[in-house]
This record gives sequence, C-alpha cells and structure tokens, in this order.
Amino acid sequence: MENLFNDYKTWVIVLFVFLIVFDVILKLIALWRSARLKQLVWFICIGIFNTCGILPIIYLLITRKKKDQTCCSNE
Repeated sequence: MENLFNDYKTWVIVLFVFLIVFDVILKLIALWRSARLKQLVWFICIGIFNTCGILPIIYLLITRKKKDQTCCSNE
C-alpha cells in the first residue's frame, strides 16, 4: 500500500510540474505578443496576475485574429 502512495505522489508532482511549465510558456508567448503589438495594459495584466494560464489563453485567442489581419494588410 505504501508503494501505491509513493506512485500517487510521483504522478501528482509530475502533473504539477507539467502544468507550471505549460503556464510559463503560455505567459511568455502572451507577454511577447502584447509587447510586440504595443499593448501595455495587457502586458501589465498578464505579467502581474497569476491566473493559471487562463488570461494568456484568452489574450492569445483575442489577438489571433488581429495578428492575422495586421500580418496580411502589410503585404
């Protein structure tokens, strides 16, 4: 029974580390995009608030269309 408990702890730690890495990657991508688009309010909000990846996902989804439109209009 103790071996099962140790395996459970290991999987929880692995999952937790994976979620942290995923959150950091999303946050960095969102911060990079907000800086590139010169959106200071979004940059500050994403940098300050830790929302477990929810705010960066929302920002990336919102700016996806804007990025595609600005990319194509420059050509």
